[in-house]
Amino acid sequence: MQVILLERIPRLGQMGDEVRVKDGFARNFLLPRGKALRSNEANRKRFESQRSQLEARNLQARQEAEAVAEKLEGQTVVMIRSAGERGQLYGSVATRDIAMALTEAGFSVGRSQVNLNSPIKELGLFPLTIQLHPEVTATVTINVARTADEAERQARGEDLTQVENDYVLEAGEGEEFEEEEGGEEADEQA
Repeated sequence: MQVILLERIPRLGQMGDEVRVKDGFARNFLLPRGKALRSNEANRKRFESQRSQLEARNLQARQEAEAVAEKLEGQTVVMIRSAGERGQLYGSVATRDIAMALTEAGFSVGRSQVNLNSPIKELGLFPLTIQLHPEVTATVTINVARTADEAERQARGEDLTQVENDYVLEAGEGEEFEEEEGGEEADEQA
């Protein structure tokens, strides 16, 4: 289906561009949300008459998004989650969780604005992009930890899973462990 874009859409085009998209994408996303018009002569005239209003509205929305992006840029959000010894989360951190945490921190962010390719399933620091406007993004860091103390240590650069792994190895390298192996080898040779 041929459509006229009413705003910039990433990987598709700029405002006013006529592009060909799949019918389902146009019917289910672009047209109902007011992001595009079907391409025909009447809609072209309608778009040209409203172009200055659309550009003014887009400029205002972009300026508001830039103001929010300045405040949001570089922020760190701490997410406390239960995890195993090796840092594997028992659940996951999804876009909904991140959007709620940012909203609690005083920013109005919807889950559709959080760019997360796959859910976070381990402890650590994760930089994420927040799409505030088609032309404005901000980068935030998600700090996933078991406790607030671990979150502070992780923010300083400590690798919490490595420390625990070293402890597990040291505990396993004791004399008792070597004796058990020696006992098993003796049993196998007999």
